[in-house]
Amino acid sequence: MQTPLFAILACVLVIPAHAEAPAGYDFVDYDTGLRRAQVENKPVLLYFGRYGCAWCDHTNRKTFTDPEIKAIYQTHYSLVYVDAEGGKRLRLPSGERITEAELGARLGAYATPLFVFLTPQGKLIAKIPGYKTVQDFKDYDRYVRGGHHERQSLLEFLGNRP
Repeated sequence: MQTPLFAILACVLVIPAHAEAPAGYDFVDYDTGLRRAQVENKPVLLYFGRYGCAWCDHTNRKTFTDPEIKAIYQTHYSLVYVDAEGGKRLRLPSGERITEAELGARLGAYATPLFVFLTPQGKLIAKIPGYKTVQDFKDYDRYVRGGHHERQSLLEFLGNRP
């Protein structure tokens, strides 16, 4: 009995795919990023992406290529990239071990991209879904680093603009 050609091609063409962080940034894994945030006392930008996400790719090409955004986020944040469908194991600040996908589910990463801002201790500041512009990221930076999250919600800060 011969193996059908499509079965052979399917086996040969199955290449493990994984999501990619924006090029030229110092995005690290979750555990490393949380430790770095605590040591450097910087807020965390947690970016949930996934392989094949057109909006993730669009964000990477249109927003993260801006030199001002790169300078702000590289300097003032601990950058963490998580594959929303990934199976890599993480350690939460509580010590609990879960997978990247489980963390995504807990934080509501049912669609990507999802941007989550955390304090250096891992406390949630804001969750922001979908494609965002350069101006959006400038506004988020003012909200987070300006300490406005301690007094008002992101929507209040933005004047009820998502």
